[in-house]
Amino acid sequence: MPTPGLPLTASIASIDAQRVEEALARIGPKWTTWTAMTLAQVNGPMRNRDVAAQLPFVSEQVVGKRLTTMHADGLVIRDDDRWGAPYRLSTLGTSLAPVLRTVSDWSHTHLTREPMAEAERVEDALHRLHLRHSTAVIQALDSTDGPMRFIHIVEQAGLSSGLAPQRLLRLQADGLVARTGSRHGDPYVLTDAGQALGAVYASVEQWSQPFALRSGTAAPRPAAAATRTHVGIPLGAGADSARTAAALRRSTATSNVMFSHAPQPQPRVSAAVTARSAPGRGR
Repeated sequence: MPTPGLPLTASIASIDAQRVEEALARIGPKWTTWTAMTLAQVNGPMRNRDVAAQLPFVSEQVVGKRLTTMHADGLVIRDDDRWGAPYRLSTLGTSLAPVLRTVSDWSHTHLTREPMAEAERVEDALHRLHLRHSTAVIQALDSTDGPMRFIHIVEQAGLSSGLAPQRLLRLQADGLVARTGSRHGDPYVLTDAGQALGAVYASVEQWSQPFALRSGTAAPRPAAAATRTHVGIPLGAGADSARTAAALRRSTATSNVMFSHAPQPQPRVSAAVTARSAPGRGR
């Protein structure tokens, strides 16, 4: 389902790659989506330990560090500065809803249709996108009508010759870029998944407008409204099944939230995507 307010086909060439990467650096780190969805589902202040109780496959210490970073990035707020004061989503954090929906739809269409909780799906997709200079490489490859050689990618994306091979290997492993052959020097092309990133980038750039406004570089655009609710927080790898089941029983679907928790555990499916001749991918 297309994201309201965004064209069916958005141009990768038209986005501000630097602004998109700055925004992805805020929302891409692991457990950010899980935490944001948990706060949205509860729709009220939550202490660190309360968030961790809803995510029994993540330690309370890790949740605390993630909330601290999200607070610094403006995604969550606290009503006061006392130690242990609860967190809640900020207006900026709540406005992530259409972005996460667009990312999920892109993943479902172009990465895998296998059963997967929405937070798992979104975090896996963002993991493929948020590394520095990845957007610039995608944009460079999108700017040509055919395969592009390494040296031209380096020049177009403004990368160092030392970093470029690492970034291209990672993008191949993530299923966004492919080589046209196995010989040294064979050029690169975008995969179907890479070519379809226009709507994702446009949604992220639109969400990032408050950051641009702080620096006085752009005028605001109206934000798209969230109209669809996904479901599901699954069992995590190594999770205590009793704690997880209890947490899921306590979770109830509520309206006006980013995503709601599933009433029953969903299977956690590996989100690794493999492509022919692509190197192995690791988290």
